[in-house]
Amino acid sequence: FLFSPFSFLAVSSMVKRKSTSSAASPAQRAKTSATPTKILISDKLADAGVNLLKEDTAGFTVDVRLNMKPAELLACIGEYDALIVRSGTQVTAEVFQAAAKGRGLKAVGRAGTGVDNIDLKAATSAGCVVMNAPGGNALAAAEHTCALLFSLTRHLAQANQTLREGKWERKAFMGVELAGKTLGIAGLGRIGREVARRALACRMNLVGYDPYLPQAAFDANSVEKCETLADLFSKSDFITLHMPLTDETANMVSEETIKLMKPNVRIINCARGGLIDGQALLDGLKSGKVAGAAIDVFEVEPPKDDVSRAIIEHPRVLTTPHLGASTKEAQDRCGVEIAGKVSEFLKSGAAQDSVNYPSIPADKHKEMEPVMRLAETLGRFVASIAEGSPNVLSVRCFGDIGASFRSPLAIAVVKGVLSAHTDAGLCELVNAMAMAEERGLAVEDSHSSEKTAYAGLLRVRLSTDVGTFSVAGTVFASNTPRLVELETVAIDCELERGAVMLVNRNKDVPGVVGKVGTALGTGRINILGLQLGRQSVDKSKGGPYAVSIVRVDKEPTKAELATLLA
Repeated sequence: FLFSPFSFLAVSSMVKRKSTSSAASPAQRAKTSATPTKILISDKLADAGVNLLKEDTAGFTVDVRLNMKPAELLACIGEYDALIVRSGTQVTAEVFQAAAKGRGLKAVGRAGTGVDNIDLKAATSAGCVVMNAPGGNALAAAEHTCALLFSLTRHLAQANQTLREGKWERKAFMGVELAGKTLGIAGLGRIGREVARRALACRMNLVGYDPYLPQAAFDANSVEKCETLADLFSKSDFITLHMPLTDETANMVSEETIKLMKPNVRIINCARGGLIDGQALLDGLKSGKVAGAAIDVFEVEPPKDDVSRAIIEHPRVLTTPHLGASTKEAQDRCGVEIAGKVSEFLKSGAAQDSVNYPSIPADKHKEMEPVMRLAETLGRFVASIAEGSPNVLSVRCFGDIGASFRSPLAIAVVKGVLSAHTDAGLCELVNAMAMAEERGLAVEDSHSSEKTAYAGLLRVRLSTDVGTFSVAGTVFASNTPRLVELETVAIDCELERGAVMLVNRNKDVPGVVGKVGTALGTGRINILGLQLGRQSVDKSKGGPYAVSIVRVDKEPTKAELATLLA
């Protein structure tokens, strides 16, 4: 900032940009069109879920198109705002690229837990929220895991088969008891916790590994926490896998990790096939180190490769064709759950169980909405007044604001900052952090217990190659975002949607406000509001100085701005 009178004048329009505000979710872009919001269901979904969408008062257009070939999906996806799938449809980067040529996907819903059939990186880059329904099939998957556990220990499938063949081979199927044995649960999410509850009823000892859960979660489920997978593997008589397939978890059961396991270990996988190195498992079975395995999932389904066939045909292996979620109740729950989440997102922007964006529970979304709007507006405001190329963005929360769900607020600020620049492209909450990283904008967020004059305060600082620019705001009882600090100057200004504001910083000398009013009047620009603030003497900057925010009824032309700056 310079400090001659009228040294700085900025036009800040809160919503006059291509990107929508956080109050209107990314999904609500569809509502700007004359056509209804369209949803494509490309895998079998429970009738209850389909009907929920069709009967929604929002008036969605719902198309069910099953067994489409990849080319058919690419050809039609541009017509839709949302896509709902199970595990059959492969939602690749090409799908998001094809969607962008049309309406652009705002949401992808997965009726189930695993999302490895969805390219999350491409979804995030496209600004598309990906949600799943992890609670819908948790009971079914846990019960199937326990069914395999019982069957594995007592050789039920093999015994049944020999009896059908007319054989009576009691001695061939000596089993083991579960009581007193140690069950290692890799992944203590919804399914893992349900398995734990059932295993406790069998008087098993439980150990678990989940790097994302606190100690309290293990204690609540009577599970001993293992700090590493190696620790879990070395302690367990039975191992059950309930982790997502990622680069970190792929082949977590390998030749090296099997060496860490107890002799006669038994392994159960109802999660994802890629968690197990098939050849390593086969070698462990052949050597006797692995006493048995129960497999419900394969890396490629249906399995056709030689290693998978050898595992299926091994006498100490029990396999099922991905039946973990195959109960009528689970399918109904998953269908209704994901339909409800997609519907809610398309209507309000509340992303529940999003896997590529911090989720805000539905019951908290209404409470968070004005604070999210404040965050995005402050980001847009500070970017509008900043000079130079941004390099560091600091988001600091005080008091009630950001005490929980701080991450979404930081993302909303980033969205506001990037949306203030016409070269930022289509920036949404989902892809804001990725876009910031691409542009070399480092983002820092924190919460402070420091007392302020407000119950909750959000302070945003944007550092550029020219200097540091800061604003702070809060939300009052009216749920209207308000600017309460501009740099270090206290001010009180309502941040109204669509408002055009002239922001002026000048030496605190008489006549400045009058000259601004005269210049605006000459240009027939009406003043709708005026807020003033004054800083104490700052000799390093030639103070004292004052700031003013003038809300006007239209954006000045370049010529009118030049007059104001003269």
